[in-house]
Amino acid sequence: MLTGDREEAARQVAQQVRVDEVYAGLLPQDKVAHVEQLLASKPDKTALAFVGDGVNDAPVLARADVGIAMGALGSDAAVEAADVVLMDDDPARLPLAIRIARRTRGIAWQNIAFALGVKTLIMILGVLGIANMWLAVFADVGVSVIAVLNATRAMRIKE
Repeated sequence: MLTGDREEAARQVAQQVRVDEVYAGLLPQDKVAHVEQLLASKPDKTALAFVGDGVNDAPVLARADVGIAMGALGSDAAVEAADVVLMDDDPARLPLAIRIARRTRGIAWQNIAFALGVKTLIMILGVLGIANMWLAVFADVGVSVIAVLNATRAMRIKE
């Protein structure tokens, strides 16, 4: 845990959330230095996430692989620097945010594959003289409508 708070308060919070390492009384540049060390020592194909809510956390949120801002009470600077913003200040909602992101990415890939497939099919039919411009327009609009409808599935994520 990297914090600008006093040592006693930091240790008490760290004990409650079961964090082993605590660095307290840090200025923003000290937090960035610690994150730089962590980034240099992390294994390949892993990511470093940092959670913060204040102006002092903005540089670290921007530097981490994944910056997560606690947005409801967080500063505008932290929200702007972060990759993810949790709007209810509950870190326990982070797994839900990850599930939503993964599902959204999957749906986006489905939409891309479907759109490219339909467009390729229409192009082949056009080259063979079977499809005309109107069929291509209809297919394009149809793909857009189906992609939007498919994307609405991302809103139905169980908590």
